[in-house]
Amino acid sequence: MPNPQLCYKRQMGLDIRHSQFTPADYRLFGERLERNLERLREVLAVPGFGEGPGSLGAELELYIVDQAGRPAMLNAELQAAAGDPQLTLELNRYNLEYNLSPVAMADDPLRALEREILAKVQALRSLAAERDARIVPIGILPTLQSADFGPACLTDKPRYAALVEQLIARRGSQFRIDLNGRHPLRTEMDDVTLEGANTSFQVHYRVPPRHFADTFNAIQAVTPLALAVAGNSPTLFGHSLWQETRIPLFKQSIDTRLPDRYHWHEPARVNFGQGWVRREAFELFVEAVRLYQPLLPVCAGDDADRELAAMPPQLPELQLHQSTVWLWNRPVYDAACGGHLRIEMRALPAGPTAADMVANAAFLIGMAEGLRPGINAWLPALPFNFAEHNFYRAAQYGLEARLVWPRDRQCACEERTAAAIIADMLPVARRGLLAIGIDGVSAGRYLGIIERRLANGQTGARWQLARLEQAGTAARPDAAGLRDLLETYMVHSSGNSPVSEWPL
Repeated sequence: MPNPQLCYKRQMGLDIRHSQFTPADYRLFGERLERNLERLREVLAVPGFGEGPGSLGAELELYIVDQAGRPAMLNAELQAAAGDPQLTLELNRYNLEYNLSPVAMADDPLRALEREILAKVQALRSLAAERDARIVPIGILPTLQSADFGPACLTDKPRYAALVEQLIARRGSQFRIDLNGRHPLRTEMDDVTLEGANTSFQVHYRVPPRHFADTFNAIQAVTPLALAVAGNSPTLFGHSLWQETRIPLFKQSIDTRLPDRYHWHEPARVNFGQGWVRREAFELFVEAVRLYQPLLPVCAGDDADRELAAMPPQLPELQLHQSTVWLWNRPVYDAACGGHLRIEMRALPAGPTAADMVANAAFLIGMAEGLRPGINAWLPALPFNFAEHNFYRAAQYGLEARLVWPRDRQCACEERTAAAIIADMLPVARRGLLAIGIDGVSAGRYLGIIERRLANGQTGARWQLARLEQAGTAARPDAAGLRDLLETYMVHSSGNSPVSEWPL
């Protein structure tokens, strides 16, 4: 069961009540950001800050669909009916998100997460059924159409309206989508609601500050391997694209940069990072403030100075700013429960099942913890740009991706398939899980799911593509074919049988 002494605060920042901002708003917000940063530096220097048991939590994003498998814009209605504070609204009106309970490592967090996902989603499915709707955990809904995006689908929430308006203002023109694959897709959108096509399983891992840099670097290094074996988003608008199309789609759908060869290249707000962490977590918070202009310059109220002086402080402006910089692995400062640091892993897709999602998280964290004790001797053989290359190639090709990876006991790298590297990393992941207190039975259960997926080469993405290709034609599937794919997917997903066991 979740430990009642553990608590995470949802990192949404301040309430947004308007979408128009003045230069004075930005100046004041910038000053507050600097004060937040300085206070964070002081807090992280306090002996013992953030120490305590490690824990695991997650956020699960979900689709709502009608009986025809089309998006159903019912998120506010379902949230109200559920009356569950853990259930929140997402950007588009057919998406919801569950903030799952954090669980201490000593309390079998993997099984606890799986049980909670099953219970929460089943309760939500019952509420949806009363409205002739259904709930689907999947990276990108196969039945999406271009008409499912635009102002009419935006959730009626001031924060989302402000965010959309500010992103559009920065871009100044249409957002261009250019995705390659079997059926390349090129299109333009007037707003950023296409970002809502992406649903994920975002894992939160609490770590002590003294281990943060090494743990974060290890997670960055192994994220491509977890992504390659977890793919579940191979299509958009009927186009067969990347194994994890969410990765380029998220980046492009909210990319505010305008190409100009005469100016500096501003980093994308969705990215893999700028380099390995050198010493401490504080570097990543400074980087987010220095590299990215604020989007939502909303400052805390009159008691901001008092809250800033508290121990631990809330740091609301920093948290709000962090929520508008979408690193695939992101540092989180949380004042809850005496204050602590977490690593938020954002690259894993939603679905296909609760068992699959928890297995993906277990493999990712296990690999990272298995590497962490020797990470500083290991990292020189993997320059950061190689790790970034691995991330995008894993998203594109999945298990067949050719990745650059250090060889044992040699100061060199070699290019190997993701599948081959993952096979070698399974014992490392088991060692890492045991080291952080996961019992052998639980570790074996979830790594066994990864092992079987690897053995038969069937990820969620591969299963979806194989179903679509059964027609034996290179043409794009029609609406009926996509609907049939989704219906079969939902049957298997609701049974919680790992995707490696799904028949074609």
